[in-house]
Amino acid sequence: MKNLYSLISVIALSIMASCTNLDLDATDRVSGAAVWESEETVDAYATGLYAHMRDASELYSNNLTDCYSDILKSTSWDQYNHVYNKALLQVDYFTSTDAGSLDKWGNYDRIKRQNEFLLDAPTKGAHLGEDFIKVRIAEARFIRAFAYFQMARVYGGVVIRDETDGLDGRSEKDKARATEAETWDFIIKDLQLAAQDLPVKWTSEWTGRATKAAAYGLLSRCALYAQKWDLAVEAAKNTKLAGAKLITSSYADVFTTPLESNSEVLFAVAFKDPIVHNFDRAYRPSGDVDVYSEAAPTSELVDSYEMADGTSFSWSTHGTDPYTGREPRFYASILYNGAPWEGRTIQSYVGGTDGFLEWKPAGATTTTVTGYYIRKYLQEGNKYLINQSTQFDITVRYAEVLLNLAEALAEQNFSLNKPDALAAINEVRNRVGLPGITDAQANDKDSFMTFVRHERMVELAFEGFRYWDLRRWRLAESVINDKTAHGVKITKNSDNTFSYQQVDCDGGLIRYFDSKYYLMSIPESERLNNSLIGSNNPGW
Repeated sequence: MKNLYSLISVIALSIMASCTNLDLDATDRVSGAAVWESEETVDAYATGLYAHMRDASELYSNNLTDCYSDILKSTSWDQYNHVYNKALLQVDYFTSTDAGSLDKWGNYDRIKRQNEFLLDAPTKGAHLGEDFIKVRIAEARFIRAFAYFQMARVYGGVVIRDETDGLDGRSEKDKARATEAETWDFIIKDLQLAAQDLPVKWTSEWTGRATKAAAYGLLSRCALYAQKWDLAVEAAKNTKLAGAKLITSSYADVFTTPLESNSEVLFAVAFKDPIVHNFDRAYRPSGDVDVYSEAAPTSELVDSYEMADGTSFSWSTHGTDPYTGREPRFYASILYNGAPWEGRTIQSYVGGTDGFLEWKPAGATTTTVTGYYIRKYLQEGNKYLINQSTQFDITVRYAEVLLNLAEALAEQNFSLNKPDALAAINEVRNRVGLPGITDAQANDKDSFMTFVRHERMVELAFEGFRYWDLRRWRLAESVINDKTAHGVKITKNSDNTFSYQQVDCDGGLIRYFDSKYYLMSIPESERLNNSLIGSNNPGW
C-alpha cells in the first residue's frame, strides 16, 4: 500500500480556471447546471472548496498563533499586520466588538459555498454515480468541519448553518446560537461521516485531497476539545488502521520528505509556483539578505528541549556549552548561536551577523530579540526569498494523533489505560531517541499530563498548537497572565568564548490573559443582525 499523505494540489486548483464549462464568476450558487455536467466539472468545484484549507495555513497567512503563547516572540509591535504583542500586553486589546485578530466569524462566507455543494450534490450529481458523489460530499464535510472547528475553539457555541438553512451563510434568517457541546457534536458528526466515505488513498491525479486517515486524525483532535475521551481514543486508533505511521528516519525528515512518500503527514497544504508563501523571507535569520526575522523562539521553549539522554536541560549544569548534546527536535526546530546554516554559522550574539536587540513596544527589530531563530519549516537553499517559499504546511500529522491518544487515554481512565497511554507518548519520544516515560515517573494522571503537555510543546512547536492547547486546558492564565517571556543575551568574549544572560524579552511589560478570553466575544454585527443569537459569552 502506498504511504498515505494529503496535500492541496496546486495543479488541481488551477483546473478551476481552465475548465471551459465551469464559470464560477458567472453564478453565485453552485446549482448552476455547468457544475454538474461531468465528473471533471464537479471535481473542479470540489477542489475549489479546499481553498479554505489554504487560507487557514499559518504559513500562507503569515499568522503564527504560537506568537500569542509563551514559546514564540513576535519581534515587532504591530508591523506586518502582526498584533501578537498588543494582544498579550494590552489589557484593552480584545473588546466586546469582536475577537480581534482571532476572529473567525468570517468563515461563514466559505461555509456558504460548502453548504451549497452539500445541498445540491445528492440530486444534481446523482447521474454521475453514487460512489463518485458520496466521496465528494465527504470532502466537503471534512472541510466544513475544519471551518467550524476554527470557530468553536474561539467562540465555543456558534450558529450552525448547514445545507438545510441559511445558505447566505450569515443573515438570511435569524437563528439561535448552538451550545458549545452542540457545536462540537456537529463538527464530530461531519468528520465521522467524512471518514466513512473518504478513500484510504487517491489515484495519482488527485493525491492531495482529504483521506480517511486525515478525517480520523482531525476527529481525534476535535474530540479532545469536546472532552469526548472515548471518541478521541477510537479516532486515533482508526487513524493508524487507515495507514498512518511515524517517519522513523529522523524528526527533521518529517518536514522535508516529499508528501508522496510521507507516511506521517495526514493532511498538508502544498504550494507550487504561482501559489506560494513568504515564510522564508519573514522568518529567516537576519544575517540572510532581504529578510524580516519576524518572530523568535523564547527561552521558555528552547530550555524545554531535553538533552540527548533524556535528562532536563539546566543552565546551571550545561550553561557553558548550552547547545551541545541536545535532543534531535532542538536541532530541527531552532537556529541558535553557533548553528550551521547554509554554509555559514549563526551569530546571534550581540554584534554578530545575526545580531541581538532588545525588544521595544514600537517599530520592529528585524532581528532576534531572544537569541534564537525558527529552523523548522525554513527551506535551506531557497534563493528566491521574495514571496517564493513552497514548503508544505502540515494540518494533521500522526505524531499529534499519538499525543491526542495519550491524553485521551489518561482522561478516560488513567489507572486502567496507563500502559497504553505510556506506549502512545513513548512512541513519539522513542522516534527521536529519547528514553520513554516510565511507570514510576508517571505515577498519577497529573504527573502524566505534565509529560503530555511538555511533549506537545516541543514536538509541535511552530505548528499552531501551543496557544490553543493552553486555552483548551484552561492553563493560559497560569502560563501567560502576569508573566514575561525570556530570551538569552549572548556576549562574545575576547577569548572567543561566550557569556549567556537570561533576559526579559517583553520590554519590561507584563503579559495579560483574562479568564473571559477562553471564549471570545460574538461579533457585535452578528448580535445586531440576528435577533435570536442569544446572550454573549461570559465577561463580554
